[in-house]
Amino acid sequence: MLTFAGLAIIVTVVSLLILRKLAPVVCLTLVPFLGALLAGFGFADIGKFYGSGLSSVVQVATMFIFAITFFGVMQDTGVFRPIVNGMVRVSGGNAVTVAVCTAVVGMLAHLDGVGATTFLLTVPTLLPLYRRLGMNPYLMMLLLALGAGILNMMPWAGPLGRAAAVTDLDPAKLWQPLIPLQLIGAALLVALAFGLGMLEARRLRGQAAVAPETADEDDGAGLPKRFFVNAALFLAVIGTLVSGILPSGYVFMIGLGVALVINYPDVDDQLARIREHAPNALLMGAIILGAGTFLGVLNGSGMLKAIAGDLVHVLPEGAAPHLHLILGVFGLPLDLVLSTDAYYFALLPVILEIVSGYGVEAPAAIYALMIGNVIGTFVSPFSPALWLGLGLAGLDMGRHIRHSLLTMWLFSLALMGVGFGLGLMAPA
Repeated sequence: MLTFAGLAIIVTVVSLLILRKLAPVVCLTLVPFLGALLAGFGFADIGKFYGSGLSSVVQVATMFIFAITFFGVMQDTGVFRPIVNGMVRVSGGNAVTVAVCTAVVGMLAHLDGVGATTFLLTVPTLLPLYRRLGMNPYLMMLLLALGAGILNMMPWAGPLGRAAAVTDLDPAKLWQPLIPLQLIGAALLVALAFGLGMLEARRLRGQAAVAPETADEDDGAGLPKRFFVNAALFLAVIGTLVSGILPSGYVFMIGLGVALVINYPDVDDQLARIREHAPNALLMGAIILGAGTFLGVLNGSGMLKAIAGDLVHVLPEGAAPHLHLILGVFGLPLDLVLSTDAYYFALLPVILEIVSGYGVEAPAAIYALMIGNVIGTFVSPFSPALWLGLGLAGLDMGRHIRHSLLTMWLFSLALMGVGFGLGLMAPA
């Protein structure tokens, strides 16, 4: 019953997001509530689920609200314009070069393994360039998500750390055999970015798009006003965020306050800037709070655990020795119905218990499940960092899934093939 209810809730929410039948905050709030009621839970239980889910995302929601407002004000000051102008000059307005650079930047930005930092560093800088050139911003999100997925195999990133915790293995030792796979994955991503960039360039030519001028309003008049002060503030905020010496939400609160004081001394101007960016910021904050209640219901009710446990029982007879490979193949689509915690803390132990009886070692099972799943981290509605990236870019979750899911799945399968060829997933 819990499995059926959980799947019904997840499929309904994902379908509504993809088909854009309801606003995200509406379906993330109403569908889990109605599903929990129909599953037999009372108001008191649902209230507890809500409380636990909300507490898990309130800090993230706070960060979203102030981060989006901060970057909006930074955009208003023109601090990113010289960067964009420089990138346009370097790329020559070439969509292929921009796509390849996006893939490389996405990987470099995810070296710390933190998805939120990756999108905070990349989206505000790259999005104006994509807009200037008329390129599809969903291509940007696809390439950033793929790059972050490859680097998400680092031992300090979430997936490998969770797998190591379940198996009591050393994450660093688990990671070392993955290094060749990551290098090959990086090369494959650059090649894919080149190909997608060629398609994008062809699309732009088909629309009779003219490459933008490399000059704009700032080129002739020098740098924007207070450029160096604002650039220093931007770097200070990002540096403080990466260092972790203050909570991320508080960092953006302080950064926003300083940015407003420096650039808009008049209180009416400050309020005007806040009002300008408040709609997007509050909308994303509301979505994250809705996602918190969504996860709270699924986790608190035991639905996600039930889904993970029952999944193995629907597989055909004789599949048990190859279960890690089968689920690895479908690991990316499972990101749409299982959170990362459910995948590694609930599903992985079950798989390990089954395949170990057929001589499959724990590392081989981990590699199969992780390689097949990790690329999909940032196409999943369970990922708060993805919601942040989409919010910063003003993009829609459903359209991102439609645009990116198949490409990311095929890329994931290619990586599984590479991993199999490298001997990481010992055949049963």
